[in-house]
Amino acid sequence: MHFTRNDNPAGAVYCGMRFAVLAVTLAGIPLAAGCVVSVDSQGQIVREEKRFSVSGTPELRLTTFDGAIEIQSWEKPDVLVEIEKRGATKESVEALAINVNQDGNRIELEVKRPASESFSHFGFHRSASAKLIVSVPRHADVWARSGDGSIHVERVTGNLELRTGDGSIRASDISGEISLNTGDGSITVDGAEGRLSLDTGDGGVNVAGKLTSLKLHTGDGSIVYRAEDGSKMSDDWEITTGDGGVTLYLPKNFDADLDAHTGDGNIRNELELSTANGGESDRRTVRGRLGEGGKRLRIRTGDGGIRLRAS
Repeated sequence: MHFTRNDNPAGAVYCGMRFAVLAVTLAGIPLAAGCVVSVDSQGQIVREEKRFSVSGTPELRLTTFDGAIEIQSWEKPDVLVEIEKRGATKESVEALAINVNQDGNRIELEVKRPASESFSHFGFHRSASAKLIVSVPRHADVWARSGDGSIHVERVTGNLELRTGDGSIRASDISGEISLNTGDGSITVDGAEGRLSLDTGDGGVNVAGKLTSLKLHTGDGSIVYRAEDGSKMSDDWEITTGDGGVTLYLPKNFDADLDAHTGDGNIRNELELSTANGGESDRRTVRGRLGEGGKRLRIRTGDGGIRLRAS
Protein backbone atom coordinates (compact mmCIF):
# COMPACT_ATOMS: atom_id res chain seq x y z
CA MET A 1 0.00 0.00 0.00
CA HIS A 2 1.32 3.46 -0.79
CA PHE A 3 0.14 7.02 -1.02
CA THR A 4 -0.31 8.61 -4.43
CA ARG A 5 0.63 12.21 -4.91
CA ASN A 6 -0.96 13.73 -7.98
CA ASP A 7 1.22 15.73 -10.33
CA ASN A 8 0.45 19.41 -10.61
CA PRO A 9 -2.67 19.84 -12.77
CA ALA A 10 -2.48 21.53 -16.14
CA GLY A 11 -2.55 25.26 -15.79
CA ALA A 12 -1.10 25.23 -12.25
CA VAL A 13 0.53 28.50 -11.26
CA TYR A 14 3.57 28.49 -9.00
CA CYS A 15 3.26 30.83 -6.08
CA GLY A 16 5.02 34.13 -6.33
CA MET A 17 4.59 37.49 -4.73
CA ARG A 18 0.84 37.43 -5.30
CA PHE A 19 0.51 34.80 -2.56
CA ALA A 20 2.96 36.39 -0.13
CA VAL A 21 -0.03 37.45 1.92
CA LEU A 22 -0.59 33.85 3.07
CA ALA A 23 -0.60 33.87 6.85
CA VAL A 24 2.52 31.83 7.60
CA THR A 25 4.53 32.13 10.80
CA LEU A 26 8.00 30.56 10.67
CA ALA A 27 9.67 30.19 14.04
CA GLY A 28 12.09 27.64 12.50
CA ILE A 29 13.68 27.60 9.06
CA PRO A 30 12.78 24.65 6.81
CA LEU A 31 15.19 23.71 4.05
CA ALA A 32 12.75 24.48 1.28
CA ALA A 33 9.19 25.61 0.72
CA GLY A 34 7.13 25.45 -2.46
CA CYS A 35 3.60 26.32 -3.38
CA VAL A 36 1.27 25.44 -6.23
CA VAL A 37 -2.16 26.92 -6.81
CA SER A 38 -4.89 25.43 -8.97
CA VAL A 39 -8.61 25.79 -9.34
CA ASP A 40 -11.14 22.98 -9.76
CA SER A 41 -14.85 22.46 -9.22
CA GLN A 42 -14.28 22.55 -5.46
CA GLY A 43 -12.65 25.97 -5.58
CA GLN A 44 -9.09 26.93 -4.69
CA ILE A 45 -6.40 24.30 -3.99
CA VAL A 46 -3.04 25.48 -2.67
CA ARG A 47 -0.16 23.05 -2.13
CA GLU A 48 2.91 23.90 -0.08
CA GLU A 49 5.96 21.93 1.01
CA LYS A 50 8.00 22.24 4.20
CA ARG A 51 11.23 20.24 4.36
CA PHE A 52 13.25 19.83 7.54
CA SER A 53 16.74 18.47 8.09
CA VAL A 54 17.13 16.17 11.11
CA SER A 55 19.91 14.05 12.58
CA GLY A 56 18.70 10.91 14.31
CA THR A 57 15.11 10.19 15.29
CA PRO A 58 12.75 13.12 14.60
CA GLU A 59 10.05 14.13 17.07
CA LEU A 60 7.14 15.41 15.02
CA ARG A 61 3.99 17.16 16.23
CA LEU A 62 1.31 17.76 13.59
CA THR A 63 -2.03 19.51 14.00
CA THR A 64 -4.73 20.47 11.53
CA PHE A 65 -8.13 21.77 12.59
CA ASP A 66 -9.86 20.14 9.60
CA GLY A 67 -8.34 17.69 7.15
CA ALA A 68 -6.81 14.27 6.74
CA ILE A 69 -3.29 13.35 7.84
CA GLU A 70 -1.21 10.78 5.94
CA ILE A 71 2.18 9.64 7.28
CA GLN A 72 4.62 7.23 5.69
CA SER A 73 8.31 6.47 5.93
CA TRP A 74 10.89 6.96 3.19
CA GLU A 75 14.62 6.33 2.79
CA LYS A 76 15.69 9.96 3.15
CA PRO A 77 16.92 11.40 6.49
CA ASP A 78 14.72 14.50 6.16
CA VAL A 79 11.11 15.21 7.09
CA LEU A 80 8.81 16.47 4.35
CA VAL A 81 5.37 17.92 5.07
CA GLU A 82 3.11 18.61 2.12
CA ILE A 83 0.16 20.85 2.95
CA GLU A 84 -2.87 20.73 0.69
CA LYS A 85 -5.16 23.63 1.46
CA ARG A 86 -8.66 23.72 0.00
CA GLY A 87 -11.29 26.41 0.07
CA ALA A 88 -14.23 27.77 -1.85
CA THR A 89 -12.44 31.05 -2.55
CA LYS A 90 -8.93 32.45 -2.70
CA GLU A 91 -9.66 34.49 0.41
CA SER A 92 -10.71 31.44 2.44
CA VAL A 93 -7.45 29.65 1.60
CA GLU A 94 -5.33 32.71 2.37
CA ALA A 95 -6.98 32.96 5.79
CA LEU A 96 -5.40 29.68 6.89
CA ALA A 97 -2.47 30.23 9.24
CA ILE A 98 0.44 27.79 9.39
CA ASN A 99 2.72 27.88 12.43
CA VAL A 100 6.05 26.08 12.04
CA ASN A 101 8.85 25.60 14.54
CA GLN A 102 11.97 23.44 14.54
CA ASP A 103 14.29 22.93 17.50
CA GLY A 104 16.87 20.31 16.60
CA ASN A 105 15.02 17.07 15.86
CA ARG A 106 11.77 18.42 17.30
CA ILE A 107 9.41 19.77 14.64
CA GLU A 108 6.02 21.36 15.23
CA LEU A 109 3.56 22.25 12.48
CA GLU A 110 0.04 23.51 13.07
CA VAL A 111 -2.65 24.64 10.65
CA LYS A 112 -4.99 26.88 12.61
CA ARG A 113 -8.66 27.59 12.11
CA PRO A 114 -9.24 30.97 10.41
CA ALA A 115 -10.36 33.59 12.89
CA SER A 116 -13.03 34.69 10.42
CA GLU A 117 -14.94 31.41 10.63
CA SER A 118 -18.33 31.87 12.20
CA PHE A 119 -20.34 29.68 14.56
CA SER A 120 -24.00 29.05 13.80
CA HIS A 121 -26.74 26.91 15.30
CA PHE A 122 -25.48 24.09 13.09
CA GLY A 123 -21.86 24.35 14.26
CA PHE A 124 -18.79 25.96 12.71
CA HIS A 125 -19.14 27.19 9.16
CA ARG A 126 -15.93 25.87 7.61
CA SER A 127 -14.80 27.54 4.43
CA ALA A 128 -11.40 25.84 4.15
CA SER A 129 -9.46 22.76 5.22
CA ALA A 130 -5.85 21.54 5.20
CA LYS A 131 -4.62 18.01 4.51
CA LEU A 132 -1.13 16.99 5.65
CA ILE A 133 0.93 14.43 3.70
CA VAL A 134 4.07 13.60 5.65
CA SER A 135 7.22 11.62 4.84
CA VAL A 136 9.53 10.68 7.71
CA PRO A 137 12.48 8.35 8.36
CA ARG A 138 11.44 4.83 9.35
CA HIS A 139 12.25 5.54 13.00
CA ALA A 140 10.26 8.58 14.13
CA ASP A 141 8.20 9.71 17.09
CA VAL A 142 4.93 11.18 15.83
CA TRP A 143 2.10 13.03 17.58
CA ALA A 144 -0.67 13.87 15.10
CA ARG A 145 -4.09 15.39 15.64
CA SER A 146 -6.93 16.35 13.30
CA GLY A 147 -10.04 18.09 14.52
CA ASP A 148 -12.06 16.50 11.72
CA GLY A 149 -10.43 14.09 9.29
CA SER A 150 -9.03 10.62 8.79
CA ILE A 151 -5.50 9.59 9.75
CA HIS A 152 -3.34 7.02 7.94
CA VAL A 153 0.14 5.90 9.01
CA GLU A 154 2.34 3.36 7.24
CA ARG A 155 5.79 1.82 7.88
CA VAL A 156 6.80 3.85 10.94
CA THR A 157 8.51 2.68 14.14
CA GLY A 158 8.51 4.76 17.31
CA ASN A 159 6.20 6.45 19.78
CA LEU A 160 3.01 7.05 17.79
CA GLU A 161 0.04 8.99 19.14
CA LEU A 162 -2.71 9.66 16.61
CA ARG A 163 -5.98 11.40 17.43
CA THR A 164 -8.93 12.70 15.43
CA GLY A 165 -12.18 14.21 16.60
CA ASP A 166 -14.17 12.68 13.75
CA GLY A 167 -12.72 10.26 11.24
CA SER A 168 -11.28 6.81 10.69
CA ILE A 169 -7.74 5.71 11.56
CA ARG A 170 -5.77 3.20 9.47
CA ALA A 171 -2.30 1.93 10.29
CA SER A 172 -0.10 -0.72 8.69
CA ASP A 173 3.41 -2.05 9.32
CA ILE A 174 3.92 -0.03 12.49
CA SER A 175 5.71 -0.83 15.73
CA GLY A 176 6.58 0.71 19.07
CA GLU A 177 4.42 2.47 21.65
CA ILE A 178 1.15 3.09 19.78
CA SER A 179 -1.91 5.09 20.88
CA LEU A 180 -4.88 5.62 18.54
CA ASN A 181 -8.03 7.58 19.36
CA THR A 182 -11.04 8.80 17.37
CA GLY A 183 -14.23 10.33 18.65
CA ASP A 184 -16.28 8.83 15.81
CA GLY A 185 -14.85 6.41 13.28
CA SER A 186 -13.46 2.95 12.63
CA ILE A 187 -9.89 1.89 13.44
CA THR A 188 -7.98 -0.63 11.31
CA VAL A 189 -4.47 -1.82 12.17
CA ASP A 190 -2.47 -4.40 10.23
CA GLY A 191 1.02 -5.70 10.94
CA ALA A 192 1.48 -4.02 14.33
CA GLU A 193 4.19 -4.90 16.86
CA GLY A 194 4.81 -3.61 20.36
CA ARG A 195 2.28 -1.99 22.66
CA LEU A 196 -1.11 -0.83 21.36
CA SER A 197 -3.88 1.17 23.02
CA LEU A 198 -6.84 2.33 20.95
CA ASP A 199 -10.23 3.86 21.58
CA THR A 200 -13.14 4.92 19.38
CA GLY A 201 -16.35 6.45 20.60
CA ASP A 202 -18.36 4.91 17.76
CA GLY A 203 -16.89 2.54 15.18
CA GLY A 204 -15.63 -0.93 14.43
CA VAL A 205 -12.13 -2.11 15.34
CA ASN A 206 -10.05 -4.56 13.30
CA VAL A 207 -6.48 -5.29 14.45
CA ALA A 208 -3.82 -7.82 13.46
CA GLY A 209 -0.30 -8.05 14.79
CA LYS A 210 2.23 -9.41 17.24
CA LEU A 211 1.65 -7.33 20.34
CA THR A 212 2.85 -7.55 23.92
CA SER A 213 0.40 -5.03 25.40
CA LEU A 214 -3.15 -4.59 24.16
CA LYS A 215 -6.08 -2.36 25.03
CA LEU A 216 -8.98 -2.14 22.55
CA HIS A 217 -12.19 -0.21 23.25
CA THR A 218 -15.15 1.00 21.23
CA GLY A 219 -18.28 2.57 22.61
CA ASP A 220 -20.41 1.11 19.82
CA GLY A 221 -19.02 -1.37 17.31
CA SER A 222 -17.53 -4.81 16.78
CA ILE A 223 -13.93 -5.78 17.59
CA VAL A 224 -11.76 -8.30 15.73
CA TYR A 225 -8.22 -9.07 16.88
CA ARG A 226 -5.89 -11.55 15.17
CA ALA A 227 -2.85 -12.32 17.31
CA GLU A 228 0.00 -13.44 15.08
CA ASP A 229 2.41 -16.28 15.89
CA GLY A 230 4.88 -15.28 18.57
CA SER A 231 2.44 -13.01 20.40
CA LYS A 232 3.08 -12.91 24.15
CA MET A 233 1.50 -10.90 26.94
CA SER A 234 3.84 -8.65 28.91
CA ASP A 235 0.91 -7.31 30.95
CA ASP A 236 -2.88 -7.71 31.17
CA TRP A 237 -4.89 -7.29 27.97
CA GLU A 238 -8.33 -5.69 27.79
CA ILE A 239 -10.85 -5.83 24.93
CA THR A 240 -14.18 -4.03 25.52
CA THR A 241 -17.16 -2.79 23.54
CA GLY A 242 -20.36 -1.21 24.78
CA ASP A 243 -22.45 -2.67 21.95
CA GLY A 244 -21.02 -5.14 19.46
CA GLY A 245 -19.49 -8.54 18.97
CA VAL A 246 -15.91 -9.57 19.75
CA THR A 247 -13.90 -12.07 17.72
CA LEU A 248 -10.48 -13.10 18.97
CA TYR A 249 -7.98 -15.30 17.12
CA LEU A 250 -5.12 -16.72 19.19
CA PRO A 251 -2.17 -18.87 18.08
CA LYS A 252 -1.41 -22.28 19.54
CA ASN A 253 0.50 -22.40 22.81
CA PHE A 254 -0.77 -18.96 23.80
CA ASP A 255 -0.61 -18.46 27.57
CA ALA A 256 -3.20 -16.37 29.44
CA ASP A 257 -5.84 -16.37 32.15
CA LEU A 258 -9.03 -15.78 30.19
CA ASP A 259 -11.95 -13.77 31.58
CA ALA A 260 -14.72 -13.26 29.00
CA HIS A 261 -18.28 -12.07 29.61
CA THR A 262 -21.19 -10.74 27.57
CA GLY A 263 -24.17 -8.95 29.06
CA ASP A 264 -26.53 -10.03 26.30
CA GLY A 265 -25.19 -12.58 23.82
CA ASN A 266 -23.49 -15.95 23.50
CA ILE A 267 -19.87 -17.08 23.80
CA ARG A 268 -18.50 -19.65 21.38
CA ASN A 269 -15.14 -21.03 22.40
CA GLU A 270 -12.89 -23.10 20.12
CA LEU A 271 -9.76 -22.74 22.28
CA GLU A 272 -8.37 -25.38 24.61
CA LEU A 273 -9.34 -24.04 28.01
CA SER A 274 -8.82 -25.41 31.50
CA THR A 275 -11.57 -24.46 33.94
CA ALA A 276 -9.96 -26.16 36.94
CA ASN A 277 -9.28 -24.17 40.09
CA GLY A 278 -12.32 -21.93 39.98
CA GLY A 279 -12.85 -21.62 36.23
CA GLU A 280 -16.27 -21.20 34.61
CA SER A 281 -17.79 -21.87 31.23
CA ASP A 282 -21.38 -21.17 30.24
CA ARG A 283 -23.36 -19.27 27.62
CA ARG A 284 -22.35 -15.79 28.76
CA THR A 285 -19.20 -16.27 30.82
CA VAL A 286 -15.94 -18.13 30.18
CA ARG A 287 -13.09 -18.07 32.68
CA GLY A 288 -10.10 -20.38 32.70
CA ARG A 289 -6.50 -20.98 31.76
CA LEU A 290 -5.11 -20.96 28.24
CA GLY A 291 -1.85 -22.88 27.92
CA GLU A 292 0.24 -22.30 31.03
CA GLY A 293 -1.87 -19.33 32.11
CA GLY A 294 -0.33 -16.03 33.12
CA LYS A 295 -1.51 -12.48 32.51
CA ARG A 296 -5.22 -11.68 32.49
CA LEU A 297 -7.03 -11.50 29.15
CA ARG A 298 -10.26 -9.65 29.84
CA ILE A 299 -13.06 -9.45 27.24
CA ARG A 300 -16.33 -7.58 27.76
CA THR A 301 -19.31 -6.65 25.61
CA GLY A 302 -22.53 -5.12 26.87
CA ASP A 303 -24.60 -6.45 23.98
CA GLY A 304 -23.04 -8.87 21.51
CA GLY A 305 -21.54 -12.30 21.05
CA ILE A 306 -17.95 -13.37 21.72
CA ARG A 307 -16.05 -15.77 19.44
CA LEU A 308 -12.79 -17.35 20.62
CA ARG A 309 -10.94 -19.05 17.78
CA ALA A 310 -7.57 -20.63 17.03
CA SER A 311 -5.52 -18.89 14.39
